[in-house]
Amino acid sequence: MDPRQGNNLDPWYDSYAERTAGLAASEVRALFAVASRPEVVSLAGGMPYVSALPRELVETAVDRTVRDHGPVALQYGSGQGVPRLREQILEVMALEGIRGSVDDVVVTTGSQHALELMAKLFLDPGDVVIAEGPSYVTAITVFKSFQAEIVHVEMDEGGLVPEALRATIGRLREQGRRIKLLYTVPSFHNPMGVTLSWQRRMEVLEIAREAGILVLEDNPYGLLYFDQAPPQAMRSIEEDGVVYLGTFSKTLAPGLRVGWALAPHAIREKLVLANEAAILSPSSFSQFVISEYLATADWRGQIDTFRGVYRERRDAMLSALAEHLPGLSWTVPSGGFYVWLRLPDHLDSKAMLPRAVTELVAYTPGTAFYADGGGRNAMRLSFCYPTPDFIREGVRRLASVINGELRLLDEFQQTRPLPVQQARQNVLPPSVG
Repeated sequence: MDPRQGNNLDPWYDSYAERTAGLAASEVRALFAVASRPEVVSLAGGMPYVSALPRELVETAVDRTVRDHGPVALQYGSGQGVPRLREQILEVMALEGIRGSVDDVVVTTGSQHALELMAKLFLDPGDVVIAEGPSYVTAITVFKSFQAEIVHVEMDEGGLVPEALRATIGRLREQGRRIKLLYTVPSFHNPMGVTLSWQRRMEVLEIAREAGILVLEDNPYGLLYFDQAPPQAMRSIEEDGVVYLGTFSKTLAPGLRVGWALAPHAIREKLVLANEAAILSPSSFSQFVISEYLATADWRGQIDTFRGVYRERRDAMLSALAEHLPGLSWTVPSGGFYVWLRLPDHLDSKAMLPRAVTELVAYTPGTAFYADGGGRNAMRLSFCYPTPDFIREGVRRLASVINGELRLLDEFQQTRPLPVQQARQNVLPPSVG
């Protein structure tokens, strides 16, 4: 017998590790193939508008890297990252009140990689990760891939609800569950767009401290505020109980694939070892390019340019929603990339998506952001990439789809069944023979 067994589609199916059951294509990934068609207005993916980054800034950084650091930049590097860049990362984090040591910064291949390394270090099968509900789609995939259970905690317009967090921890402890991490995106949340207040940040940290739970603070959007900066990072007041994840993907360019983790000393040591075991070292070339950019360009001014771009697009989305879908509700983000649109309870955003695509508009169903199947009557709308005119057209098309679904459901609800006698008369007798 062939030891591979498997099935007709994959002869190695029976040989995979159990943890691969948590690897499944997300709604977001599945949408990219469709949303990339030029005739489709995509309100789905959270792609930064990199065209707002002047090409000469990147070209200058690349040229200086090749000219001044070529042999080093093209060589293997440290598993912890280039020291000069780690020092500059401290300057970036200082904008959100964070103070740290260059020794406690670990450069990774995007913050997504840092998230995966933390899961690898901390999660055993059956462990619990507490996360906001909804939560970042790929974080859910990462945690599931290490056979952890994600338990969601309620959110509202003010972010994670501390009372709900305390109740969830108590319930899980009564069940004998082992809680390893609290994962949160407190500033301009993905996907809801809301921001955790300073008071709530303090409460959440106190609850985690009392329960002995490590907080994983994921902060890709914190510098992309529109009018007023969000509260300082949770890591700014809690060093031992928080691992902070940052990235240049949203404030520079995702294609460079450079992020970082700021961790307590003991965790940092293990992060470096895990980094080396996974990839040996993050790209030296990308790190040198970013370091040159930070050293020579007005990077603070460029972040401000991005803020203006995204503020204009946020405003276009909010005004279009108010015009075309006045009967629904949505979040009003003060930064970041996303609006969370709530549908009537009887609508299913995932089931509605194929019709939306035929109407040449794409979004991300709310179910993508829950590990337990929640979020069917919600969707994430991204305003970061399309132009304001395309956003307005996309919302118009989306409103046509939603209103069409509502009319269809209304017609079904008004349809009455045939009277019993009439129905019997219309039934054909069974065939004989």
